Amino acid sequence: MNVTVDIDIDNDCLNHWVPEITDMGFWINSAHDTIESNIEQANVSVRVVTEQRSASLNKQYRDKDYATNVLSFTCELPASTVAELDVAPLGDIAICAPVVEVEAKQQGKSLSAHWAHLLTHGFLHLNGYEHNDKASAEIMESAEIAILSKLGFPNPYLTN
Repeated sequence: MNVTVDIDIDNDCLNHWVPEITDMGFWINSAHDTIESNIEQANVSVRVVTEQRSASLNKQYRDKDYATNVLSFTCELPASTVAELDVAPLGDIAICAPVVEVEAKQQGKSLSAHWAHLLTHGFLHLNGYEHNDKASAEIMESAEIAILSKLGFPNPYLTN
């Protein structure tokens, strides 16, 4: 099973560390291979955004007035359109490099570990995982921990 990962990089983030495209693809493919999914081939767009863009998206879609680490937007194309495509688009992940950098430092994590966690988190949202209540949060966090463990990263919910 393979998920095709398209990466768009916002030029404002060029002065921030961003993982290699191959690493992002490997992490997302590992997440896909770990969860139960009937999707054989899919497309995920990852957009690395500035704090200003993250805050704008967060305000527009979640009514929260601050930059956040990651946002996910599921594809909302009609089923008839998706059926005509060679690869099903799952959606977009917007990740804010400056916020990820600050959080990794505050939490005593490597940038790679935090990026892998947040891309996994965003990917799980594209696959219907949520954390709106305690039960769904526990399911999502367990999936994240299992995926990151397979990737060789520690439990992201244990901070230094």
